[in-house]
Amino acid sequence: MDERLEKAIDFSNYIVTLNNQKRLLKEEYEENLLHYFNGGQFTITKELITFVGLLVNSKNVEDVVLTDDNSIPIKIEDLAKFYEDVTDCYFSASNSYHTKYNILKKQRSVEALVGLKVD
Repeated sequence: MDERLEKAIDFSNYIVTLNNQKRLLKEEYEENLLHYFNGGQFTITKELITFVGLLVNSKNVEDVVLTDDNSIPIKIEDLAKFYEDVTDCYFSASNSYHTKYNILKKQRSVEALVGLKVD
């Protein structure tokens, strides 16, 4: 096989594998941003954190009702604790995503990307 063609195929395989690994990392990150509370599922977003933080700062912290991802009203008895939990979860997921992404972008071979070889 022509050397240029072989290099092009290797590079193409690398790019496909890199994009698949990035997609898997993003899916893992999005899964880690799910917070289950009182029978409800909340996707932690910056908007949720801001809204809950606003309520906590305005001293509305007891018996607050929020709708979850499935539009089900969920009573939050201690909003300050809920706020702490979602911010901890958000930063934990974001830091993990950042660390794994930085490791991924340093990999220079398909084998290294899929964990078969350590560079």
